[in-house]
Amino acid sequence: MAGHNKWSKVKHIKAKEDAKKSKIFTKHVRAIMTAARQGGGNPDNNPALRLAIERAKADSMPMSNIQRAIDKATGNLEGVVLSEVTYEGYGPGGVAIMVECLTDNKNRTVAEIRHAFKKAGGSLGTSGSVAWMFEKKGIIVVNRSYKDEEIMEKAIEAGADDIKEMDEVLVIETAPEDFNAVLEAVNSIEGIEILESNVQLTATNLSEVDDETAEKVERLIEVLEDIDDVQNVIHNMA
Repeated sequence: MAGHNKWSKVKHIKAKEDAKKSKIFTKHVRAIMTAARQGGGNPDNNPALRLAIERAKADSMPMSNIQRAIDKATGNLEGVVLSEVTYEGYGPGGVAIMVECLTDNKNRTVAEIRHAFKKAGGSLGTSGSVAWMFEKKGIIVVNRSYKDEEIMEKAIEAGADDIKEMDEVLVIETAPEDFNAVLEAVNSIEGIEILESNVQLTATNLSEVDDETAEKVERLIEVLEDIDDVQNVIHNMA
């Protein structure tokens, strides 16, 4: 499933990106914008946004950048009208890919997305071509620690649907409507590290590929994530 899949399959890409400050800020901006679009721009009423802001501040992101991201996502930035649009396509090996964007110019964005797919040996699909392989879920990724049992207990009590135990992380899945309650419960545990928290598309139909193809798909994901308008890239590579 794509929610925890990217933590294993493209981990080295994430590590490389996070080594650069500009990439770190870009990651925070996207997390803040996603949270603000999903739950509103008031962090007091939006635990996902509150957590995203805390992470950004921890990496010394200026408050002006944080506020601009919130204003942009909620439509409060003067002169900027943004639209949410999702593109569907196939990567190398037929891997299904969903690209969620926030843009003020759909023509520019689709041209950049199409070019990225074509350059990687994939193709941009039509609406509905791969969407049936994904569903919306709340995903909370937590570093494993001696508090794993407490995390799982609180998450289940708050309404979590499933918890995947991986080597380095716990991946907690929720229904979209239960996401905030579960996030609040998990975040109340002192000393834990939440690596990711949002409501996102996750794959329900996984595709097995060889190592060479996986590397090509990872490169496509990296190129897509470098496009300014891209908010999230979700795939079904196993």
